[in-house]
Amino acid sequence: MSKDSTLDDFIEDKKEKSSNLKLGPIEIDIPDEWDSKELTSVLDLTTGNNYSGKHLSDNDNGGRIFLTLKSVNKGGGFNWDSLKYYTGEVNDKEIVEPGDLLIANTDVTQDGDIVGYSIRVPDFNSKKEIAASMDLSILRPKCDSINIPYVEYLLQTNYVHSRMRAFSAGSTVLHLNTDLVKSLSLPFPPLPEQRKIATILHSVDQAIEKTEKIIEQAERTKQALMQSLFVDGYFEHGETVTAHHQNRLPRHPAEWQTKPAEDVMEVTRGAHPRPKSDDSLWRGETPIVKIGDRNRGDSRTITTTKEKVTEKGSQKSKLVDEGTLIVSNAGTVGVARITGMQTCIHDHWLILRDYEEDLSTRYLYYFINWNQEFLEALASGSTVLDLNTDDFRLFDVTFPPLDEQQKIADSLDSLHDQKMANIQYSEQLKRLKQGLMQDLLSGTVRTTDTNIQVPDEIEQYG
Repeated sequence: MSKDSTLDDFIEDKKEKSSNLKLGPIEIDIPDEWDSKELTSVLDLTTGNNYSGKHLSDNDNGGRIFLTLKSVNKGGGFNWDSLKYYTGEVNDKEIVEPGDLLIANTDVTQDGDIVGYSIRVPDFNSKKEIAASMDLSILRPKCDSINIPYVEYLLQTNYVHSRMRAFSAGSTVLHLNTDLVKSLSLPFPPLPEQRKIATILHSVDQAIEKTEKIIEQAERTKQALMQSLFVDGYFEHGETVTAHHQNRLPRHPAEWQTKPAEDVMEVTRGAHPRPKSDDSLWRGETPIVKIGDRNRGDSRTITTTKEKVTEKGSQKSKLVDEGTLIVSNAGTVGVARITGMQTCIHDHWLILRDYEEDLSTRYLYYFINWNQEFLEALASGSTVLDLNTDDFRLFDVTFPPLDEQQKIADSLDSLHDQKMANIQYSEQLKRLKQGLMQDLLSGTVRTTDTNIQVPDEIEQYG
C-alpha cells in the first residue's frame, strides 16, 4: 500500500437504500440488504480459563501458550509483548487456534480502552497448545455466513465499543457483562462483502505493521550508533581511556573532557504556579511544559503544550527561551527534550542552560537520553522517583570538541528524522484505517461493485 493510497483506491462510493440498526442510544443506517443479528445467533461466547498464578510464567516453563488481558492492545489488536506460559489444567473449550476471535472481559482502568475490544489469535509458529484466560472470551462461529476477520474489525468500531463500555461495570476494575454482549445487535452484509471489507482493512493493517517494524529497526540502529559515537567518537581517535565516571560510558577517546554537570551548566528546577484553581494564574496565553507534554508532537522538540498560564502565572513558574534543554525529573526520569518556543517549565522538569563550555544542545540532548537509565538509577524515592537538582549536578558530562559534537548530533539527527517520518506515516495509516472502518462497517460506503482480490488469510475464516 503506497503513502498516497486513499479510500477511492479500494471502493466506489454509492448511496444505497438503508434501514436502522439500534445500538442502545445509537442508531445507525445500514443498507437494506444487510442483516441485523444478535451476537449470540451467529457466535458462541465462552469464557476462558480460571487460572492459578502459581502455574503462570513469563518464560517458557514447558506449558501451553497462555493469552491474558495483556494480550489485548488499547483499541484492539494483539500485543506481542504479552506472551505467557501456563502449566495448569485447562478444558477443551478454553483451547484456541490461530485465527480464533477473542474479546477482553475486563479492564484494570476506568478508561475502558481495552474491555470489549477484539483480537485474533496469531500464528505463533509453535506446536504448543494455546489457551485463553478468564479475562478473555472466545467467540466461535455458529454458522458459515460470517467472516471472522470482518467481526474482529466490527468489534473495534467506536459505535460497537460504546455498547461494550456500557455493558461494563466496576469501581476499580471494569468487568464486562457477557450476557448483555450476547444480546448485542450487529450489522452483517452478505458474506462476499464481509470478505472485501476485511480485505481492505487487513491491507492497511499490513502497511501499519510493516511501518512499525521499520520504526523499531530505526530505533535499534540509532541506539547502536549512539553507543559507537559516544564510546569511540565520530572522528578517528588513536587512544581511548577507561571511564570511571558518573555516567554509563565504559571508555571514550583520551582527548575528550569529562566534568560534572554543575561545572559546565546551570541546573535549576521548573516551578508550578499554585493553586491550580486560580484563574489569575492559569488558562492564559503562555504555554507551560508539564510532564505529559513530553510525547506531544516531535519527540525531540516540544512545540505544543496542553495547558497555558497567565502573565502572573509565568512569574510564579520558570520562563525559558526557545531551544532550551530540559530533563524530566518525574514519571520516566532522565528524558531530555528541547523547547520549540518560549515557554514556562513545570517543576517536573530540570532546566539546563548557561553552558560554561563549548557545548552543543543537540549533543547534550542525545548524550543525556543515552544515559536515561543511569539517571533513573540516580533518582530517589521508594514509590515515585524524583531526580532532584543535586542528583543531576553530580552527573558527569563527557564531551568532545564542539566540531565533533556537531558531527555526532548531525548523524543522530538524520536517523531521528527518518524514524519520525515513519512514525508520522504510521499515524496517517491509523487515521486512514479509522475512516475506512467508520464508512465500510456501517455501509456508508459499499464494496459491492469493486473487484477486490480476497487473500486466503481472510477467506479461510469464513
